[in-house]
Amino acid sequence: MTAGLLGAASFDTDVQPVLKQYCSGCHNDKLVSGGLSVAPFLSAGSVAGNREGWELILAKLRAGEMPPKGLPRPAAGQMDALLNFVQGEFDAADRQTKPDPGRVTAHRMNRTEYANAIRDLLGVDYRVREEFPADDSGYGFDNIGDVLTVSPTLMQKYLSAAEQIAARAVGGDALPKPGVILRRDRIRKLDAGDIQLKDIVDYDADYVVRANLLGHRGKEDKPVTLVISVDGKPAETVSVPVQISAVNQQGGATQRSSEEVRLFLTTGEHTFRAQFVNDEALKNIPANFRTNPGRNIFPDSIEIAGPFPSAEPHPAQKKVLTCDPASGMPCVTGILTNLSHHAYRRPATKAEVAELLRIYSKAAASGYTPAQSLQFAIAAMLVSPQFLFRIERDPKPGGVAPIGDTELASRLSFFLWSSIPDDELLRLGETGKLHQPEILDAQVKRLIADPKATAFADNFGGQWLQTRSLDAMKPDPKLFPEWTPELKDAMRTETRMFFEAVMREDRPIGDFIDGKYTFLNELLARHYGIPDVTGPEFRRVELTTNQRSGVFTQASVLTVSSYPTRTSVVLRGRYLLETVLNAAPPPPPADVPILNEAELGVARSLRTQMEQHRTDPSCAACHARMDPLGFSLENYDATGKWRTQDGKFPIDPSGQFPNGKGFADSAGMKELLKDNMPQFAGCLAEKMLTYALGRGVESYDRRTVQDLVRQMAAHDYRMQSLILGIVHSAPFRQRHNNLNQATATAAVKIEGGTHQ
Repeated sequence: MTAGLLGAASFDTDVQPVLKQYCSGCHNDKLVSGGLSVAPFLSAGSVAGNREGWELILAKLRAGEMPPKGLPRPAAGQMDALLNFVQGEFDAADRQTKPDPGRVTAHRMNRTEYANAIRDLLGVDYRVREEFPADDSGYGFDNIGDVLTVSPTLMQKYLSAAEQIAARAVGGDALPKPGVILRRDRIRKLDAGDIQLKDIVDYDADYVVRANLLGHRGKEDKPVTLVISVDGKPAETVSVPVQISAVNQQGGATQRSSEEVRLFLTTGEHTFRAQFVNDEALKNIPANFRTNPGRNIFPDSIEIAGPFPSAEPHPAQKKVLTCDPASGMPCVTGILTNLSHHAYRRPATKAEVAELLRIYSKAAASGYTPAQSLQFAIAAMLVSPQFLFRIERDPKPGGVAPIGDTELASRLSFFLWSSIPDDELLRLGETGKLHQPEILDAQVKRLIADPKATAFADNFGGQWLQTRSLDAMKPDPKLFPEWTPELKDAMRTETRMFFEAVMREDRPIGDFIDGKYTFLNELLARHYGIPDVTGPEFRRVELTTNQRSGVFTQASVLTVSSYPTRTSVVLRGRYLLETVLNAAPPPPPADVPILNEAELGVARSLRTQMEQHRTDPSCAACHARMDPLGFSLENYDATGKWRTQDGKFPIDPSGQFPNGKGFADSAGMKELLKDNMPQFAGCLAEKMLTYALGRGVESYDRRTVQDLVRQMAAHDYRMQSLILGIVHSAPFRQRHNNLNQATATAAVKIEGGTHQ
């Protein structure tokens, strides 16, 4: 390989002359501009001997960053010949290299996966974000096996959570004495006839939700319809009659009344709402009188009474208690065998079930009821490494082998659902059929179509697009008074629903750049200035302009790439480099001068200050890539609202890339991004592969990423072609064992437990 797989003659003709004529003047052993000398790259053997260095050179040439603007550049044919030769060498070398699928360590579920697994196993919604610390991230994602450690504090959290969850799933503990919760300070008035309360209930039980009404109306007014809803779903709809007392008719005392509904609520925060949906009288009453109790009736407060025992087992108990534990050990054995089968994502061994039954029997012998004894056994199951960790068997030391079909079922469900496999996936894994290509394809499509695939949009999409960071964003309320929790939630919902549409409808990934549709409710449409969208419900909206096309001009993305007080050309440019082109610039040097905030929009425009900043040679290289991308988005303020002025200066969103290609605005910038579709596809493929495997993409994964891009190109760059390509790839379906025999034996004992 020292002479190159395709021959030294081609290198001497197509590569060496270009390096000498156009690169060596700056990148030589004396100047070493940018920390690089091309002297070691002037021989054909360097392509195989220094692949990382050549990949860096190719990235700079493909992006048009080298040679720098103003210096002579090789003709297009010369550049293509160089790029094709070196890439051909890489491809030939990859074909001759034995594939390495890599190896994922024993993989702890992150807190999102834990909450989803508890939901699907036991039917319990657990407030994991309030109870557990945030997981560490690696390579941009929080499901990376190597960083998901278990500290003593986290183990204590698991123990406490297991006890609470088991109690909720079985319901063996007595409820406290019922009480009434009335917190007027938490009541939020959405309108004269519409109030809302967010509050927490502490037990899975029945509660009475009561809407207290205040005021009275005239005899000629019609009854009004009151809707009491919980978590956005109507729980009670009732017609409130006009009740006129003699005192009311004389304009005296205020009339009070209430309407209520009893329903089952799970532990955690809920949103309660009392709303008049057809109050015609409001149209005829001046705005300043709309809450006058002498002129109209309106919701005044919401109170919650409980907890009360449920009339029948709640949903979680129905899921877990397939029979009555008090009926005897056969019932208990059946319950624990079924639960451990699903919890461990494989048939539980006799020894594992026996251990759970031992815990049950010990609790029963200590005087606990059958239901309470079952809670102890379930709690033990939930802290077992077999539940908390995704454990895969290693092949022999130094070997490569396919993972088992049950392990493949878990990889697939955690990839697309962030949760445990369902019955169908488990059955196919346990019968050894899941690895068959046609069955595997059908399961991927089934999982994508399932509502649980929303988790993929939330967890992969939310981290890739960084919209998870919305909760941390605090736009200055004086500068952006329209910013509210509701607007923030609407921004997040728009991007999630857009991602889901691309995924479920198998749209081309180019839609992320310039898809001419989105999902809006009235609040977000008003923020965008888009007419004819009314009501709180989200609906698909076809876009007639490219002002909001794609995700990168959606408010969620524009907000997370801004400062609290203003936009940031650098943050937005860096965001696009990372998210679209996989070409993040290095961190800035420590002595970078800061912008004069007081002058922005007043004495000088942001563009003027940034252009001055780029005159520093140490800053110019990175900013030449970042700033054009960032300036293209300057028509959007720090909350994504459209604007044409920055202070007293008109906004100029034009720019030019280092390769000389220019654009007039964000629409033109998107067109140039679409011209780089293979690079975008490679970026998305690498990030999704990282998420799917739960490990970083290594040098030996280059071939897999390139294969994924080729497959996508052959299928119009459609989203599901990428997902299917990853699921069928060697890294997803195989693992190697690079441990020595002694280490491997110890690892099997630790990871395998009783699973021999």
